[in-house]
Amino acid sequence: MCASAGYRAVRSFLRAYEGSEQTFNSYRTHVERLLLWALIVRHKSIFTLKRQDAEAYLQFCRNPPTNWIGSVTRGRFIANKDAETAVVYPVVPNPKWKPFSQKLSALNAQADAVQVYAASKGTMNQIFSVCSSFYEFLAEDNLVSLNPFRLVKNKRDFTGNLTAEAQNRALTPLQWDYVLETAESMASAEPLRHERTLFILATLFAMYLRISDLVGRSNWEPCMGDFRQDPEGNWWYHVIGKGNKPGKIAVRDEYVDRYLRRYRTFLGLPNLPAEKERTPLLTTLEGRAGLSGRQVRTLLQSVFDNALAKMKAEGREAYEMNSLRSASAHWLRHTSATFDAPFRKAKDLQLDLRHSNLSTTQDTYYHSHDQERMHSIKRLGMRERD
Repeated sequence: MCASAGYRAVRSFLRAYEGSEQTFNSYRTHVERLLLWALIVRHKSIFTLKRQDAEAYLQFCRNPPTNWIGSVTRGRFIANKDAETAVVYPVVPNPKWKPFSQKLSALNAQADAVQVYAASKGTMNQIFSVCSSFYEFLAEDNLVSLNPFRLVKNKRDFTGNLTAEAQNRALTPLQWDYVLETAESMASAEPLRHERTLFILATLFAMYLRISDLVGRSNWEPCMGDFRQDPEGNWWYHVIGKGNKPGKIAVRDEYVDRYLRRYRTFLGLPNLPAEKERTPLLTTLEGRAGLSGRQVRTLLQSVFDNALAKMKAEGREAYEMNSLRSASAHWLRHTSATFDAPFRKAKDLQLDLRHSNLSTTQDTYYHSHDQERMHSIKRLGMRERD
């Protein structure tokens, strides 16, 4: 039961990356290894792994046992040569497939020598990043309560110097400009497909939402009537959050005027939501109420991919683009909160993020963005301070 549930969770996570073959293959490799390790080595469900398990897994990946390593990369499945079963099962698992592979040098191959596997820092960084993203996905869907990889102590012992994106999980201002402009361009070029995409992107960003705040839960289906105006004319978005806790989030004016009105006009609705309006917040292209978290992530991934392609086409430097390659839907929440923190009281931001503790908000968002931090010192002289 645990194995099949874990398999379904992995498949759901990977569907968001189906549009990029290279990314999909890389992510599949890492989460597949994690699933196999949890079941075969740790004898645990992926939903019950703790910090100690995450540390043990990273150590395992750094030096896996030889029976997990193949000398060449092989396909996971091969053609079924059994005529009796081939009609039902055209492919079968490849008995020679291994989770890890390492090509032997010509000298070692001739000598039939054993070549020790040692994962590079780059590989370990990628393993850590993908596994952490996977657990963020599980947490967003309330399948786990914590991300064991974020709790790993002495991360550098396993990964070397972690990249900034693995730590911050926020877009830079430049990247966000490209992402938003890309979504707006996609909506203008193909409104039937992407006006909804733009609305999703803007809504998640504007109110620091989790995916579940947009697609709903078993006991709550978001609708336009969840946007409610108070007696002073301010708009609030009412949600059922993590742990089935009701909450409300302040809505900024620009979002209402520029994105909520735009999407409702596209849908043929009045400019602003009516009291107790039951129009579904999101629908499929065929008009069926509701989208799944997987569908939302897939739409957003297309925006990230197109934004990255645009940055490349315009000759942006690699360092300006690198972290965007790892972006996920949850980054929008962190990005918006990071941008807004310098202009909002910590308590106000905490309430809209729905953090249970103020210290979580302060520790996470009340720090300088790397670009601002560098700008504050870049032109300071050794003697002059003008």
